[in-house]
Amino acid sequence: MQTFFIIAILVLGFLITFQIAKASEYVAVIRGEEKSRKQTNKINAFLLLLFLIVGLIGVWYCNDRLAGKILKIGEASSDHGILVDRMLKYTLIATGVVFVITQGLLFWYSFKYQESDKRKAYYFPHDNKLELIWTVVPAIVLTVLVGFGIVYWYRITGPAPKEAMIVEITGSQFKWEYRYPGADKELGKKYYKKINPEEQNPLGQIWEDEFNHDDVYTSGQDEPLHLVVNRPVKLIINAKDVIHDVGLAHFRLKMDAVPGTPTTMWFTPTKTTEQMKKETGNPDFVYEISCDQMCGAGHTSMRGTIVVETQEAYDQWFASKKSQYAMMLEAKNPPAADSAGAKPATPAADTVKGLAQLK
Repeated sequence: MQTFFIIAILVLGFLITFQIAKASEYVAVIRGEEKSRKQTNKINAFLLLLFLIVGLIGVWYCNDRLAGKILKIGEASSDHGILVDRMLKYTLIATGVVFVITQGLLFWYSFKYQESDKRKAYYFPHDNKLELIWTVVPAIVLTVLVGFGIVYWYRITGPAPKEAMIVEITGSQFKWEYRYPGADKELGKKYYKKINPEEQNPLGQIWEDEFNHDDVYTSGQDEPLHLVVNRPVKLIINAKDVIHDVGLAHFRLKMDAVPGTPTTMWFTPTKTTEQMKKETGNPDFVYEISCDQMCGAGHTSMRGTIVVETQEAYDQWFASKKSQYAMMLEAKNPPAADSAGAKPATPAADTVKGLAQLK
């Protein structure tokens, strides 16, 4: 019902404006063009002032109405996110003050100094001092803001700490896929021509590379990305088809996923998922991965989730996972026991046998 009333008000406002415009045309015919123009100026001056007032009320209403859905400055869930929030705060202060002053004066002057037979316009063509002020001051402010952005950008995309965990995120229409290194803490090499989901190789891992043998693969369609609280994580971002974008709104980060050109960024999650559930009062809260780049018809459904947990919980989860290499070997050589109850081949034996077949 409320939506209906809002639409009705908007339609009514449009009709009133349209009728005023039509009335102005009729006045032009009856009174003559000069009187009509002056009348139109008065109407426009009033409408501009009304637009300012209604617009400000609308801004307040939208922010109040959507307060629970807006990410608040200062509540970022990562170390870099806090810096981004700080930069955003300074930017909003600087641009907000200028916006309120300039837009307020613009609409007020349009109303106050509308055409009048009792007043003559003041001709003011040039002032070097004034032009210098409104050129130099914004240039200095913008230089400072851009400086913040550059410094933070190089922190986010620079070298990650040595203790950082590594996770690979790969985007494709329309899903996310993740890969975690095993005990060697190194991701194995990939080659796009090796991609073959039917043979348990959805990312194109090169099995001859030993670093691939303990890498764990998960699909974002089946389970979330797992990260450790207060531990830096370096994301290696790829795409299989078109340009996607890893958007991490709660961490205040985003990075394009470009086919054939891996991109990286790192950050440290500072709040677990359980902490965020308590802070937000939402028992269903999840960290989200959105695709912030228009990537096709299913773009809006390309959503992933993240679980931020303790190191103990992460270790327990990781220990329950099999490497993708082991899953590939199992698919090719399913374990079997003979009728006498013989034990299936050990993982080590499977690995040796699998390597022999690959060679």
